[in-house]
Amino acid sequence: MLEILAVRLLAPYVGLTLETTTSIIGAALAGIAIGAALGGYFADHTNTRRLIVGLLVGGGLLALLIVPVVHWLGPGARGAGNLAALGITIAALVPAATVLSAVSPAVAHLQLHDLRASGTVVGRLSAWATAGALLGTFGTGFVLVPLMPVSSAVLAIGGMLVLVGVCVGASSRLLSMAGVAGVALSALVLGAWSGSLDSPCEAETKYHCVNIERYRAHPSGRSLILDDLHHSYVDLDDPTHLQLHYVKWIGKAIDAVYPLKEPLDIVFVGGGGFTLPRWLLATRPGSHALVLEVDGELVDFDREHLGLHTSPALQVSIGDARVGMLDVDTDSSDVVVGDAFGNLAVPWHLATAEWIDEVQRVLKPGGLYALNVVDLPPLDLVRAETATLLDAFDYVRIVSFGAEEHLLGGNAVLLASDQPIPDAAATENKYATTMSSSGVESFAADAQVLRDDFAPADQLLTTP
Repeated sequence: MLEILAVRLLAPYVGLTLETTTSIIGAALAGIAIGAALGGYFADHTNTRRLIVGLLVGGGLLALLIVPVVHWLGPGARGAGNLAALGITIAALVPAATVLSAVSPAVAHLQLHDLRASGTVVGRLSAWATAGALLGTFGTGFVLVPLMPVSSAVLAIGGMLVLVGVCVGASSRLLSMAGVAGVALSALVLGAWSGSLDSPCEAETKYHCVNIERYRAHPSGRSLILDDLHHSYVDLDDPTHLQLHYVKWIGKAIDAVYPLKEPLDIVFVGGGGFTLPRWLLATRPGSHALVLEVDGELVDFDREHLGLHTSPALQVSIGDARVGMLDVDTDSSDVVVGDAFGNLAVPWHLATAEWIDEVQRVLKPGGLYALNVVDLPPLDLVRAETATLLDAFDYVRIVSFGAEEHLLGGNAVLLASDQPIPDAAATENKYATTMSSSGVESFAADAQVLRDDFAPADQLLTTP
């Protein structure tokens, strides 16, 4: 349970990547290994029943410390890379994992009375432990996370562990009344401390820590921040206003390919603040936008805080885009816009050749695929994604900061079509460039096409 919740606790500071998840799983396994060894040793050399009570109480108190530790170390970990993610994970999770993992060998020592039944006892304990892990995994993912804030869930787990330890200790007379009072006071102090800490999120969804930045100089402007990324800018009074450069590039490319004010059918992969879908309906009346968004709670947040109004012209399909795309009709869309990539999180299954096949199926003949990729030099992820698009489309161009011979990275918008892409798709920003077709081929010459069987997108991505 703590592993799953730790992913959400850390995401606002270090993002949600394969490396973050790996760090959390690895730290928990390290704690389990250390705890199993120490638990077995101390079970052989101390009063086992008293040890179990101490481990439950101690593990609960350490769990209550997880939230303060993350809030204390988290801000310093922003932008510090994978080592920072690993360091904060070790500091927050390993102590509790170590202590709690010592319970199982202590219980095994308590129940082993006859070596001839050792296999039965160990097997039974292992089965119960696995059943508990299954209950914790499904209960956390399907019940706890949707039901309450992540920090509250961690506090509830810590409090429950302390309560169980106190009950076992009191019923077996291993804890005096003074001991019970001391433990209760410690738990109350830690719980109150943890509960008093301000959450870094205005709202927590299953997938994101969500915040909104407001601007005194532009009262109607709102920036949507998902975890640690400024994802979207929305002008509540003017849906035609595009603030972020990469969003302007996509809008300019659409206007270059299709006559102005012509109604279009567009599939948007990723909703965020729904800036481009609203721009489409405002600038091209009669258009239809279908948004594939995995985070239904984010859509509700947008409705409440960012003025989103869904309608037959602006529809939202909740679920993973790779699955949702299967329900989109063949040859039904003029444009597909991919905007699900972040600066620390890459949905690799939306970057592969097999995904591009689905995009091509949905596009009308000669349709446009506009994909936003966030990467920094040496731009290995952008190169690989460019190679993947070149393998499927006749024409590919790149819009990004820098010069054609030296892209600076950040946002890179990849434009792909089976029809020539007009030069008018070039960016208006003097610090950015639109790479020519020959430049694109040279740029991606040595890159490997990404496929479902091999798409190391997280490893290719260069992060700040």
